[in-house]
Amino acid sequence: MKSQKQTKKNSIQELAKALRLSPATISRVLNNHPHVNTATRNRVMAFVEKVGYTRNIMASGLRTNKTNTVGLIVPRFSMFVHTEVITTIQNGLHAHGYHLIIGQSNDSVEIEKDLARTLYASRVDAVIAACTMFTKNFSHFDVLIENNIPVLFYDRVPMQPYPARIIKGDDFRGGYLAASHLLQLGCKRIAYISGPLSCNIYIDRHAGFEKALTQHKIPVRKDWIFYHELTAENARKAMHRLFAKPPYPDAIMAANDVTAIAVLEYAKEIGIKVPQALRIVGYSNDPRSGIITPSITTIEQFPVNIGKVIVAEVLKLLKQEHETEGTITESDPIIIPVELIRRMST
Repeated sequence: MKSQKQTKKNSIQELAKALRLSPATISRVLNNHPHVNTATRNRVMAFVEKVGYTRNIMASGLRTNKTNTVGLIVPRFSMFVHTEVITTIQNGLHAHGYHLIIGQSNDSVEIEKDLARTLYASRVDAVIAACTMFTKNFSHFDVLIENNIPVLFYDRVPMQPYPARIIKGDDFRGGYLAASHLLQLGCKRIAYISGPLSCNIYIDRHAGFEKALTQHKIPVRKDWIFYHELTAENARKAMHRLFAKPPYPDAIMAANDVTAIAVLEYAKEIGIKVPQALRIVGYSNDPRSGIITPSITTIEQFPVNIGKVIVAEVLKLLKQEHETEGTITESDPIIIPVELIRRMST
């Protein structure tokens, strides 16, 4: 048998010879292919660990034009919805022999551009992206499309036609459900704290909010609608303006739960009783919204479902690209349903 140092440098063929298995079997094990006998997998992985073999993914990709890696770009790891989606995607793709490379844009368009270039240079087989709040030009993804690397956008997606798969929540209905719920409870002075209208999710939630008010013949007060990044600090600034002088709102709809929680905390500080004097609805069903007192009514986005649909669609795209070797064409967006979760804040 060759020394450990020699084996580490050698190829899959050397591993196959040492283990008396076919190179194809070794390759399937190293690529985490699901259809491999458990005993064989354990035997190969034990030997690989023993000899310190490291697979050269880039070299393998050059030979096969496939690296079994998928790139993922998210705005922030800390956002609850994306945390759940990332976990679901990673587990789902891993079960089919794919590894995930994850990059965080921090809502910076420049970082997002760098990540797209890096993933292309890394020869990923596909790219999944939830874009920044400020991405308007998606041309930095063109190099992927032009080289037959499938692209799938979810949650924050292009608002103009683009040759990529689109998966998003039903944000229009979410905004409509939240506002309708407040109106059905008798609220007539509703303020809305929105994200910036440079992003599709906030455009859609805002449209749903206005649709509900219009249907109930309640005027939309433009001075009670705020468009900014949804941070606790910005929520407190909005509350300070809303309660600087009467008339005061009797309800506040927030475009995420971080904002809704900050609204609730501010209301407590200035002695406003929730829900008696002020009703609050958030968005996303962040776990914190269910444990704060009073718990916050919110919109459930079902991020695990989003992740599962993404995995299924990416696998379809990879199969389609492999079979046709053509550019992925545009298709209708896949819309994930949402649901109102009523709690004590309303």
